[in-house]
Amino acid sequence: MAKEKEEILIVGGGLAGSEAAWQARLEGVEVTLFEMRPVRYSPAHRSPHLAELVCSNSLRSRSLDTASGLLKEELRRFGSVIHRAATETAVPAGAALAVDREAFARRVTSLVEAAGVRVVRREITQLPPLDQPLVLATGPLPSDAIAAAVQRLTGADSLYFYDAIAPIVDGATINLERAFWGSRYGKGGQDYLNCPLDRETYYRFVDEILRAEKVPLRDFEQIPPFEGCLPIEDLALRGRETLAHGPMRPVGLCDPGSGRAAYAVVQLRQDNAAASLFNMVGFQTKMIPSEQKRVLRMIPGLEQAEFFRFGSLHRNAFVNSPRLLLPTLQLRGLENLFLAGQMTGVEGYIESVATGLIAGRNAARLALSRPLLVPPETTAIGALLRYTTHADPESFQPMHCNFGLLPPPAEAGRQGRKARREAYSQRALLDLDAWLRKEGTRA
Repeated sequence: MAKEKEEILIVGGGLAGSEAAWQARLEGVEVTLFEMRPVRYSPAHRSPHLAELVCSNSLRSRSLDTASGLLKEELRRFGSVIHRAATETAVPAGAALAVDREAFARRVTSLVEAAGVRVVRREITQLPPLDQPLVLATGPLPSDAIAAAVQRLTGADSLYFYDAIAPIVDGATINLERAFWGSRYGKGGQDYLNCPLDRETYYRFVDEILRAEKVPLRDFEQIPPFEGCLPIEDLALRGRETLAHGPMRPVGLCDPGSGRAAYAVVQLRQDNAAASLFNMVGFQTKMIPSEQKRVLRMIPGLEQAEFFRFGSLHRNAFVNSPRLLLPTLQLRGLENLFLAGQMTGVEGYIESVATGLIAGRNAARLALSRPLLVPPETTAIGALLRYTTHADPESFQPMHCNFGLLPPPAEAGRQGRKARREAYSQRALLDLDAWLRKEGTRA
């Protein structure tokens, strides 16, 4: 049993920082976690709790024939606090793992504090001296002071992209005579509310999206958002049918009111256990709030909708990880400094958790003079780390975990799509278990 005198510092109490703190405690070191909320809030945060989810309540698919499902299973086998809290606060979402956001953040906070992590509520305006391991996990919206400190250390400017947040609707104001429950192709049961649009209504809706007033961007903000999180306005600009083949695709859904398939649908996903909040799936937007209310109320079932949160566009910052980071998530030339979360150039909640897990474990191991960890690239975590630190630095962009990052199994080419994906997952979990036993890594 390691002596609990070695200590690491963590800046940022989001998903990555909370996971890093938990994993470091599993390794047997003391942890001090600095979180600026509630002293100061970022533009995207509203809660003082650790690990607040700000964009969506979904952690994506649980299925092992998806890369996100595999990644979550790997997190579980590492003893992830985020996975544990998500499982304990889950709400119905078909094949996806979605949570009651407030209950989830409260649960993560209580677990991390109960593990003996010292949580200090104050803003860090400059990096502490790097005479002990430090995990920087400030999330996609670091303060100007921290961003400037990173720029000074790296000798390079941070890169930026922009995410758009979807609106959240008051469930009591949804017209259930127009909306109906169901999942595309019947997968996962009746877990989504679907608002059907006929062809004429859909075209009017697209026209109004394009006509609506948008939040103006300043000169330095004229950068395309991450492709997987494009605002509906940007999708509509690609053509009148783009939304109907994207977030509004009606495939596998039949409107029980008319008995016919709709031309397009808007799906709403339950956002909390009480079913009082519903997230508009795939409806990230940069319309001004008054226009959001006007345009979104054109959707059948949302004529009287009230919004607990309007959509918005926000800045995400990340570094050029292939140039700056080792696979251990240490900054090149500064072994005591680890980066975690979206700052490393991963995209998505669970991907951020994975980087926090590795950074926390490795910072603790460095303090204990133990070998650092890099999971096999045949695992989802290992493949994500490899992409993040080995991609072409000239064209590096944030990335969700996907099977394309993993080397294909030898037999994959002879199988159907579902079986091929399951083969990726089966190999990954076998390799992860063997690696965990070899490394003596405990959950």
